[in-house]
Amino acid sequence: MSTGLIIAIVVVVIIVIIVLWFVATYNSLISLRNRVKDQWSQIDVQLKRRADLIPNLVETVKGYATHEKSTLDDVISARNSFNTAGTKEEEMKANGELTNMLSRLFALAEAYPDLKANQNFVSLQNDLRDTEDKISTMRQFYNDTVLTYNNKVQSIPSNIVANLAHFKEEEFFEIDDKDKEAPEVSF
Repeated sequence: MSTGLIIAIVVVVIIVIIVLWFVATYNSLISLRNRVKDQWSQIDVQLKRRADLIPNLVETVKGYATHEKSTLDDVISARNSFNTAGTKEEEMKANGELTNMLSRLFALAEAYPDLKANQNFVSLQNDLRDTEDKISTMRQFYNDTVLTYNNKVQSIPSNIVANLAHFKEEEFFEIDDKDKEAPEVSF
C-alpha cells in the first residue's frame, strides 16, 4: 500500500468518526430538549388543573366570607394572570403569584370554622394540596432535566454542536424571592 492511500484512509476514517460524533451529539441534544418540553407540559397540565379548581374554591369561600372580597378578587386576578400568560417565563411568574394568593386564601379560611368544616371546601382544599404536591415534584423533574440539557449545551465538546445547531439554554422553574415569603393576612 502506498503512503498516499494510507493517509487517505486515515483521513476518511477521521471524517467518518467526526460525522458520527456530530450526529450522535445532535441527536442527544434533540432528545434532551424534547424531554425539557415534555417535563414542562407535565407541569403545565397540573398548573391548569389547579387553575380550574380555583373558581370552585372561591365560590365555596364566598358563601362564608362575603366581607373578604378583596382576597377573593386577588385570587381570581392571579388565576386570570396565569391563564393569560403567553410564555413559560410569564407562566412561572404568574404561578408564583397564584401560589401566594392561594396561601392567603387558606389562611383566611382558618378564621371561619364553618368553612373549614364544609365538606366541599375540604375536598377542594385537598385536591389543591395534592395538585401543589404534584407541581412541586414535577418542577424538580423539570429542573433536573433542564440541568442535564444545559450542561450538554454548555460543555465541551458538545457545545460546538449546540452552537452550530442553535440550541439555546432553558430557564429553570424558579420561585421569585417575594413568593418565598409567608403571605400576610389580616382579619
